[in-house]
Amino acid sequence: VAALIPNTVYLADDYRRDVVEPLERAGIAFKGSLHMECIPDNGLEEARWVSKAIESSSASYVKGIIASSHLAQDNTAVVEQELQALKKIPQVKGIRWILDCVGKFDGKTATHVATKRHDGIDYLRGSDGGYHGQAHPAFEKGFALLERYHLTFDLQCAPAQLLEASKLCARHPNIKVVIDHLGKPRTLLGADTIENTNTTLDEAELAVWREGMKSMANNDNVYVKISMLGYAIPGWVRTPEKIQLMKGLVKETVGMFGPNRCMVATNFWKNAALSDADGLSDIGPEPLHLIELLYGFLKDDHSEEDLDRMFCRTAAEFYGISL
Repeated sequence: VAALIPNTVYLADDYRRDVVEPLERAGIAFKGSLHMECIPDNGLEEARWVSKAIESSSASYVKGIIASSHLAQDNTAVVEQELQALKKIPQVKGIRWILDCVGKFDGKTATHVATKRHDGIDYLRGSDGGYHGQAHPAFEKGFALLERYHLTFDLQCAPAQLLEASKLCARHPNIKVVIDHLGKPRTLLGADTIENTNTTLDEAELAVWREGMKSMANNDNVYVKISMLGYAIPGWVRTPEKIQLMKGLVKETVGMFGPNRCMVATNFWKNAALSDADGLSDIGPEPLHLIELLYGFLKDDHSEEDLDRMFCRTAAEFYGISL
């Protein structure tokens, strides 16, 4: 991340100040958090560094690490060696290797800057890589190794990739997968500008997202994170109308997967705007406000047990964390 956003440092004490303490002051029991890989140059070294921080007590609230590992390396033995090393770190629970790709990165589409690491090859659909619309063979071999090492996979991809991702998950039913960030529907109302007064969601984008998410939900090993909502509707907290549109998206997602496979995540780092919209807006809800809004969206349709699952226990069970 430092290479993408220079002069940025966000450490355990910052997270405690911004997330843990405000929630606890509001009377919300904070059970712990996960460290998500931050696009490191070396995923193993990042995981080791975070593990030391956890053991030193400065980040004792971190209950697990989702590490970075390049699963698509041509030499599968190298991938396996890295997974073996990561598995020796007690806090490592799973892997993320960012896959959002609809073409080479230009900063204007759903393609994530992290895919510059593999020059815009779509590991899920094979486009621009000559794999006939199927998963990149080397990536699938690396992905398959996660079962052997009992590691989960955080799937960050674009809506257009979800159908092929669903087929991949179906071929590997013993690997637990969680879709990051609601499946990443993008700018459904357009850009967050003063001039943009649109209140009608992009039905074409939604249709692609719905088809992919419904397919993913048919796999019992697939879960979803309710997080980074501002990527779908940048600036969604600005008006009651936008908040209602977001409520509909969240409820629709929970309806597809059920409370037992949904987990709320703050995705918090640096500030609320970046955490919520990944640079698509200059505003986002602070963690306490986000939790209050999501609780308001869901409380009337779900039992306390279901709410407890979505805000805590689904994630704990998915990642194998003892509360």
